[in-house]
Amino acid sequence: MRVLPWFRAFGETARSGLSVERAKLTPLIALRAAAGVAIIVLVTLSLGSPGLAVASAFGAFSSGVATFQRSWRPRPVLALCAGAALALSTFVGYLVVAHPAAFVLLLAAWAFASGLAWGLGPTAGVVASSTVACMLVTVTLPTTVLGALVHALLIAAGGCVQAALIVLVPVRPWGERRDALADALAAVSDYARRLRHDPGASFDPKPLMEARSAAAVTPRQARRRPRQLGGYRGLAERFRPVLASLADPVVGAPMVGRERDRVRELLQAAATVLDATARAVRRGERVRLPEDALDVLQVPETGPVLSGPARKAAMRLIALTQDAVDAAQEPVEVTRSLPLFPRATWQMPARPDSVEDADVYADTEADARPAQPVPPRHLSQPSLAVLAPVALRTFRRELRWSSPVCRHALRVAAVVAASYLLGKALPPEHGYWAPLTAVMVMRPDFSRTYERGVARVVGTLFGVGLAGTLTALAHPPPYASAVLAVASAGCMYLLMRTGYAITSACIGAYVVFLLGTAGSTWSQTVLERIWLTALGGALAMLSYALFPAWETPQLRGRLADWLEATGSYTVAVFDCFAGPAGPAAGVVGTPAPAHPYRKVREALLDTRAARQEWDQTATRAGAEPVRHRGGLSRRSASAAQSAMVTLGRVTMLLEAHLPDRDAEPSAGAADYSEAVRTALPDAVAAVREGRTPDWGPVHDALSRWWELESDRPSPSVALRTADLLTDAAEDLADAASR
Repeated sequence: MRVLPWFRAFGETARSGLSVERAKLTPLIALRAAAGVAIIVLVTLSLGSPGLAVASAFGAFSSGVATFQRSWRPRPVLALCAGAALALSTFVGYLVVAHPAAFVLLLAAWAFASGLAWGLGPTAGVVASSTVACMLVTVTLPTTVLGALVHALLIAAGGCVQAALIVLVPVRPWGERRDALADALAAVSDYARRLRHDPGASFDPKPLMEARSAAAVTPRQARRRPRQLGGYRGLAERFRPVLASLADPVVGAPMVGRERDRVRELLQAAATVLDATARAVRRGERVRLPEDALDVLQVPETGPVLSGPARKAAMRLIALTQDAVDAAQEPVEVTRSLPLFPRATWQMPARPDSVEDADVYADTEADARPAQPVPPRHLSQPSLAVLAPVALRTFRRELRWSSPVCRHALRVAAVVAASYLLGKALPPEHGYWAPLTAVMVMRPDFSRTYERGVARVVGTLFGVGLAGTLTALAHPPPYASAVLAVASAGCMYLLMRTGYAITSACIGAYVVFLLGTAGSTWSQTVLERIWLTALGGALAMLSYALFPAWETPQLRGRLADWLEATGSYTVAVFDCFAGPAGPAAGVVGTPAPAHPYRKVREALLDTRAARQEWDQTATRAGAEPVRHRGGLSRRSASAAQSAMVTLGRVTMLLEAHLPDRDAEPSAGAADYSEAVRTALPDAVAAVREGRTPDWGPVHDALSRWWELESDRPSPSVALRTADLLTDAAEDLADAASR
């Protein structure tokens, strides 16, 4: 392995870790979290001892950090879970700390479990890592078993205080969910504007995926959720394929002429409507739609300008706009109750979104509504009790040598145990700062570990230096140190999302002031904190170099997964043309087979998840200093990604033209769908193994379809789309075989 790539990778990750991002600040939420720390610290300081104040502050501080994680679970639940986990780790650590060998084994096992927790998601990983840090800090405070129980209860009380403040002092209820939905609408609006000038513009589905995650609620939340948050996501999902189909020159209007001018007008008007809707959702207001945009979204008095598939897409766009107008008539103060299916204003029924909006296309005639109201539905968020067996299955699945999460867990366990023993052997009193830094820095991938390692060292140097200077000049008494510690915590909560370097600076100042409350001298605290933090960060980064879990070898597997999901999406769409009426009823007493329209939605969600996995892996692999034989080069990966995006985009274009359920089945679509279904498994295996996929059966089916429609004046939109898909599949084969 050459040294130069390592220097280059380290330099890039260092710059990334020290970068400062612009983020939306939430001062009231930060003030509320800091108030939780202040309550616990000041109460324990006045009624107990400085040692109790330091221990209890850890619970309130870390529970507050948990509530700032990117999670859609209720914030009080996050605070309570974090407080309980911190209390448990503290008490167990106290029971074993008197036996050094047993404590090292316990610490390693606990660190291993915290590493496995990353398999459940970033929030679980962050909370689990904080429990290891809590164990390292609190067990250094001398006490008895009864005192250890008191410490654990105080730490749990910190989580309870944070949860109580969230309930008693709500700040912008539903605000994050409103932002997620508004971001999705704004992303579709931006897409419409870009399509005016670039009909092949790409669209990142991440905002729609975030909005879908934000829509998952508990039954209690579903009863209280504002009406605005229950339907507009479906509109955003249904707008996107219509906009793309309208702008595409192959299945939509020509690139020049009167029809293209009309398309640009419709796209601009749709963007205006979506922007107005996003603004209203974000602010909790009624939607105010500009009249000039609504005038454009009408059939001209002189008659339709567009024809063929473009006219069909335009009529559906007008219908979707009418749905937005209808939804805008409802005041946002009304509690959530799902409306009826949107009114269809043309021959193609509108399609609601997923489980929340019935997850199947509305089986209605034009300008008709169902006779009975739709029963209330929502995307359900499982309880923690339901997630417990899921977590156990995840842990069992990750317990294999090839799992990056398992390798991360082994790496964390080894580094934490080694740095703890090294800290005990060194003279400083606070030797636990080395393993504490390591466990908070380490992540399952190379780039984030190195970014956080550099940011932690630099941020700690600045924060500890500033706090140490202030302490040396002012000599604050215990209560003043406590106030300064709370202020540092508040700054950390406020600036948490601007960058890890700033967060580390605030944490460094917080630690100096908090230990000053317990009587630690500034000179000892500052010097020890700086060089032990550097030691922990260096061990964390060195561990990844010695025992890596590179993402680069995973690229082919991620690409194969993406191809498999996208191919299933393509098959599901063509199945709708092959059998618009859906499958025949099964045997009495057996579940009815899923309708093709529902399969389209499910396959689309799988495609988005696979693309997200690819994006994450490709981004991390790009920062790694290695290139594995048999993997994809950067150039091949870029070409393969472009081909896969085209496959998904072309399939989405056809989704906008799905036939009515009473339409005639297409024999050509059935043949083509079966050919793709047959060739897909071998193509996926070929991509995974580095072979060239064989799309010969797909080419043959396409040729037969062209022969079937040879007597038609113009090929159907499904056939034209199949032609584009076949070309994109060949582009993928070329890229994957390089």
